[in-house]
Amino acid sequence: MPADENWKPLHSVRLPADDPPTKRGNPRAQNRDDRVTTTPIYQVKAEFFKTLGHPARIRVLEVLRDGERSVSELVPAVGIEASHLSQQLAVLRRANLVQTRREGTSVLYSVGNPMILELLDLARKILTSSLDDTRALLAELEAPAPEATGKRARRTQARAKP
Repeated sequence: MPADENWKPLHSVRLPADDPPTKRGNPRAQNRDDRVTTTPIYQVKAEFFKTLGHPARIRVLEVLRDGERSVSELVPAVGIEASHLSQQLAVLRRANLVQTRREGTSVLYSVGNPMILELLDLARKILTSSLDDTRALLAELEAPAPEATGKRARRTQARAKP
């Protein structure tokens, strides 16, 4: 329970029933469509970012930027085994980050919402900016210190002479 009494969740999420439905005698199963729990939006966002929290999933989305692909096309591009790739695609599908389309015997995957690509671009910009700041700090640290002046400088120079 949050400390702030005025706090209210900002998002509702429908949860599945705890028990499977039966023909009779299970009131929870009978009312499962009425069972709604509220989840704070920050928690929903955290789950969204957890979905993106695997390098293979990020790579899949980056490869799909160029258009839809089959699993056989994704395997070499992503660089993981087909079975592992299928697991990662299932996670992305459940989160609606990718969608599928059948074409003959092939299943083609594509990005479900183009805004996810904008998010990945923004993440790249944030990381690049952070690295630029780190490079600037490193350059500053590696730059020679300004020469000392006064008595201290003469003492340092005198000690340095053999």
